[in-house]
Amino acid sequence: MDTDKIKGIIFDYGGTIDTNGIHWAEVLWSLYREHGVPVDRDAFRQAYVYGERTLAVNRIIVPEDDFRNVLLKKLHLQMNFLKDNGFMDVSADTSEWESAIADGGNSLAERCAKSAHLMFQKLHLKYKLTLVSNFYGNIKKVLDNFSLLCDFEHIVESSVVGIRKPDPAIFALGVELMHLKPEETVVVGDSVDKDMIPARLAGCRTVWLKGKAWDESVSGEAHADAVITDLNELNEIFNI
Repeated sequence: MDTDKIKGIIFDYGGTIDTNGIHWAEVLWSLYREHGVPVDRDAFRQAYVYGERTLAVNRIIVPEDDFRNVLLKKLHLQMNFLKDNGFMDVSADTSEWESAIADGGNSLAERCAKSAHLMFQKLHLKYKLTLVSNFYGNIKKVLDNFSLLCDFEHIVESSVVGIRKPDPAIFALGVELMHLKPEETVVVGDSVDKDMIPARLAGCRTVWLKGKAWDESVSGEAHADAVITDLNELNEIFNI
């Protein structure tokens, strides 16, 4: 991909920076199995979807929540769904599972953030960096806890700006905040539907982080100017 005319880079957060391309459903399902939670993949899928939809429409996560608290609240919703819908014994004490899985997910996010921070420091010498994320109103708290907040000139968070991916307008806002043209901007993300396609519609260039997706049938090659399997491959793409 020719980057000579690129002046700014927009990054997705969830599934991109915090897991290096692994969908959070896959992360949590792996931790469910590691800790012996007695449910099958289909039941977990239903619980995961329920939790995400519930958090999207209810103010359960507050601006003071760090990422471990986000995970704890997600897991509590999931476990209650599993009990309420007959997938798990209603008398089961799930608190130890919730705590252990939250610890595992938070540790992964912390490791990925440390690696990404080193890359952002180098990118920042040449490019404007902006974060565009569907999140719950606490993304700045999360970034600050992981020492990432200073890496971005602008933060565009769906719950704050009232625009949510896959609406291309959220990427257009990120471009506008950097005072750039869309063709001068690259969007980096793991989701084809929420990152690659709307970013293209907004006129931006795209880099798809092809990782372990929950839906293995989804492919982003047709919607990306470049495909990577590790965020650190951006070092080569942007010659840093």
